[in-house]
Amino acid sequence: MLNTLDRLLPSDFPPIKRDRVTTLQVNLGYRCNQQCLHCHVAASPNRTENMSAQTLDLVIDTLRRVRFETLDLTGGAPELNPGFRRLVEQARRLGLQIIDRCNLTILDEPGHEDLAGFLATNQVEIVASLPCYLEQNVDRQRGKGVFERSIRALQRLNALGYGEPGGSLTLSLVYNPQDASLPPPQAGLEADYRRMLADGYGIRFTRLLALANLPIQRFGSSLLSHGRFDDYMQLLKQSHSDANLAAVMCRSLISVDWQGYLYDCDFNQMLGLGMQTRRAARPHLRDLPHMRFEGRAITIGDHCYGCTAGQGSSCGGALRDTA
Repeated sequence: MLNTLDRLLPSDFPPIKRDRVTTLQVNLGYRCNQQCLHCHVAASPNRTENMSAQTLDLVIDTLRRVRFETLDLTGGAPELNPGFRRLVEQARRLGLQIIDRCNLTILDEPGHEDLAGFLATNQVEIVASLPCYLEQNVDRQRGKGVFERSIRALQRLNALGYGEPGGSLTLSLVYNPQDASLPPPQAGLEADYRRMLADGYGIRFTRLLALANLPIQRFGSSLLSHGRFDDYMQLLKQSHSDANLAAVMCRSLISVDWQGYLYDCDFNQMLGLGMQTRRAARPHLRDLPHMRFEGRAITIGDHCYGCTAGQGSSCGGALRDTA
């Protein structure tokens, strides 16, 4: 896999600083039951990086000591970490909003048949990858049979109450482009998803999140190998909007890797771009309760244009509503 880091630094991306931190996003490991072409983590069944029980205990201790509003669990497939359920239960007792970034097919993997019920019982918000409502597009990006398995998982979640209008169980779907282009306007695309999934499969969901592909890891390597990296970066830069800078996720989120080290966002984590801090050369969860974040400069690179291009893109979907 080709590394894109030297193509992203130095950067002319506008300097940005942190606001109040509300979300701790924890990557529980890079192992996944899928191997998707666009994955910015380069996750796969062959990855061995996995958060240890000791580091997971440190996450729980940090949540007790530092006032966060949201615990955002990601991977790989975060559910493959043996401590996933313990972490969810502890965070639930602390009254946090919990997000599980779920690939859907994990719900019918052997040993995880009761996972959907566990998530519902603990009121976990599910953010589920479904990069298209057409079977051939999903299977091309994520592997043969993934669309069918994803539909079955969504139907199971609906049966548990996920995606019910006005209900308490939130089910968000995630779209990302199939190629080197920006997502279309989120609102119109969401209407298409609702119509196609309801008519074809009786599926309901809470909202759609449209995310841009960032030029790192597998997607960035693919761009380089096909000679399209510079064109894609030019698209991102030409589509940059200063209006998106106020809403980018790194202003209010701390990213934690499987070893407990801290980053400004998940994308920086994958590039090994650490936080700017005077307290520790490589800040760790152990340092977090003693750190002040508001007003601190965020580590940037040209990949950041992927979050501010067009309607904007973040872990929460588009940053601005566009027609």
